[in-house]
Amino acid sequence: MRLVFVFFVIYYLMVFLIWWNTKDGLLKKEVDRLLSKKKIFEKEQQKYNVKAKDFLGDQQKTQGLLNKAIKMANEKKQNLEEVWEKLQLFFDLVKSYSKGEYKNVSPSTILTVVGTLLYFVSPLDLVPDFIIGLGILDDAALIGFTVKKISSELDAFSKWKRANIFAQENPLD
Repeated sequence: MRLVFVFFVIYYLMVFLIWWNTKDGLLKKEVDRLLSKKKIFEKEQQKYNVKAKDFLGDQQKTQGLLNKAIKMANEKKQNLEEVWEKLQLFFDLVKSYSKGEYKNVSPSTILTVVGTLLYFVSPLDLVPDFIIGLGILDDAALIGFTVKKISSELDAFSKWKRANIFAQENPLD
C-alpha cells in the first residue's frame, strides 16, 4: 500500500512539474540552459553518430528510423514546439538523401542528423523518456544543438526543398 502511495505522489509531482514547466516559456528557458552545456551534447552526439553509420548505407534501416522518429515526434508534438519545424527538416533531409534526391550535404552533417534522430528515438539517453515531461527535454535540446551546428547546410537544403516543390507545382511543359 505504501508503494502505491509513493507512486501516486511521484506521478502527481511530475504532472505538476510538467504543467509548471510549460507555462510562461519555462520549458524553452530550460532547453536553452541545457544547450549551454555544449560538451555534454557533443559527447552524446559523437556516440550516436557512430551508430548512424550503420543506417546510411541501408535504405530500409533509414526508413525504419524515420518512421519511428516521425511517429514519436507526432506523439510528442506539444513538447517539441520550439524545434518542430527544424525536426521536420531533419526528416525531409534524411529522406531526400537516402533516396538520392539531395546530395549537396557533407557526410558529417548527414551523420549528425541521423545520429540526432537515433538519440531522439532512444528511450534511454541522458534523461530517460519514461520520465514524463522531462524525458523529451534533452531530445529537444540536442535537436536545437544540432540545428546550430549545421545551420548553413540545413538552410541550403531548405532552399533546395522549396525550389523543388515550386518546380513540381509549376512545371514548364
